[in-house]
Amino acid sequence: MPSAAERTRTLVQGTCSAALLVPGPAAPGPDQQLPDPLPLHLQPDARAVGPDGEVLLLYPADSPAVRAATHAQDDELPAVLELTDVAPVAVPHRIRARAWVRGWLTTVPGLAEPGHMMLRLEVGEVYVDDLWGAGPVDPEDFARAAPDPLRQHETELLQHLAAAHGDRMATLASLLGDRAGHGDAAVRSTVPLALDRFGLRVRCRDAAARSFDARFDFPEPVRDVHGLRRAMHRLFGEAAAAHDARTPAGGEAEGGPGQRA
Repeated sequence: MPSAAERTRTLVQGTCSAALLVPGPAAPGPDQQLPDPLPLHLQPDARAVGPDGEVLLLYPADSPAVRAATHAQDDELPAVLELTDVAPVAVPHRIRARAWVRGWLTTVPGLAEPGHMMLRLEVGEVYVDDLWGAGPVDPEDFARAAPDPLRQHETELLQHLAAAHGDRMATLASLLGDRAGHGDAAVRSTVPLALDRFGLRVRCRDAAARSFDARFDFPEPVRDVHGLRRAMHRLFGEAAAAHDARTPAGGEAEGGPGQRA
């Protein structure tokens, strides 16, 4: 499974929404609130992670974030980068992850094109709350981690699976064993929720609209889209074989899609 540091790096360097909270006297967790006055929420034009784990944020030169960092006392402005990741397909409870990166903000002249300014967020604290769990991330682990290689393709791939391969997604319920349920509790839909180099996560729903997540790990981590295609072909092949094995001749699997015969 991906480490908490890798998952957070993926959020920072991925395509999820991000907002810089200025000033940021404390990095909020799920049970914390920022003290008054509430900070401005400022979305960067671009973001990246530098070689030492610092977060680089691009803003228009006249942005309030740039003005605040330029005039900060002692040349450092405490700030929090807040990230929110939403599933790109229609599922219940679409927020997949939130993360907070707290640190100190400074300007980096000369790195941006005219009309823009690069800001450097020196990381002091990191907290992530996602599908894997919630907890702090060591800043050194964050600096050493690499983002998931599929991060730039995940949205398109999940939307394609949901729109064009619903029938193949449904066969994945055949691999759930007892979790596939029986009767009214049998899984009726299986929707792709998240994808990384280690595997595919789906959200399953039964006839009563109850939902749960299931994870299908790949035999080995994939390095690129080509490796992902091979892994997905193998996964769907196993699911189809399991589905055919429990489907009565000439009919649907007993109890409906997703139920073990």
